[in-house]
Amino acid sequence: MDTGGALMLLRCISDLRRKGQQTSLQGLKPEFTELLRKIETHWPALEPGETVPRRRIRWAKALPQVMRSRRASVLRALAFLGESTIALGRSLIRPRSIRWRALLRIVELDGVRALPITGLLTFLVGIVIAYQAAEQLRKFGTNIFIVDLVGISLLREIAPLIVAILIAGRSGSAFAAEIGTMKVTEELDAVQTLGISPMNLLVLPRVIGLVIALPLLTVFADVVGVFGGMLIALGELNVSFAEFIARFEEAVPLRHLLIGLGKAPFFAAIIALVGCYQGFQIRGGVDDVGRHTTFSVVQGIFLVIVLDAICSILLNLWDL
Repeated sequence: MDTGGALMLLRCISDLRRKGQQTSLQGLKPEFTELLRKIETHWPALEPGETVPRRRIRWAKALPQVMRSRRASVLRALAFLGESTIALGRSLIRPRSIRWRALLRIVELDGVRALPITGLLTFLVGIVIAYQAAEQLRKFGTNIFIVDLVGISLLREIAPLIVAILIAGRSGSAFAAEIGTMKVTEELDAVQTLGISPMNLLVLPRVIGLVIALPLLTVFADVVGVFGGMLIALGELNVSFAEFIARFEEAVPLRHLLIGLGKAPFFAAIIALVGCYQGFQIRGGVDDVGRHTTFSVVQGIFLVIVLDAICSILLNLWDL
């Protein structure tokens, strides 16, 4: 029996005595008797009506602190967004201030090197969508409509969203970890001492580079995903490549491709800004780096899905 067990025993005895029942302990070991005596002396059992009010008081005290903390986090995020927007506007006015080498490096790392995993993932997604649709379309003899399903779903929704989620896990976490490590090792302080803006050095190349890379990755994902659907259409529904392409040109308007591509730059900006913001929020050591890296991935994916849902609702209202 430890301290917790002794406290539970004393509370049980106290409850029984309040109900008018006589209780006694027999055969207790001497060390447990001494433990009960100490607990009874220094940690008396609570009255029945005390527990709830004390918890309510703790919640009443903690709630304003939580609200102030959330308010401070929102204000810091808005301040970071405003500072990033101002820096981006100044860079667009003066393109020479943009660090093009760093920007092209981001395009290479987060765009070109992400092609294999992006292509493999969207290829498999296209296969899965087509295979599941083939099972249902075969029942009604509407095999050719697999083109509509695969083309519209991939170009409009699935390919941009899959690419954004993949880049949020791959690049958003890297942004947070890189900037956080620089902050922990005081490299950011050295950069500011030299008179270099961390916003121009670290944030803008990542934001602009990802805004350039993500639409290109989306186009690649569209092509590979549709090709996966074409293979399943040929193997399961006997829809040839020529028939698939002819139906694709007829049934899938260009606006679906443009809608998917139009979402990609906004997804990229969200992922890059969230990753950089979480990197700048790191205050502690290595543990804090890992925690904020996780936050960057979770928040980036959450905001991307929320934006995609809002776009879907608005486009549906506008009959697009």
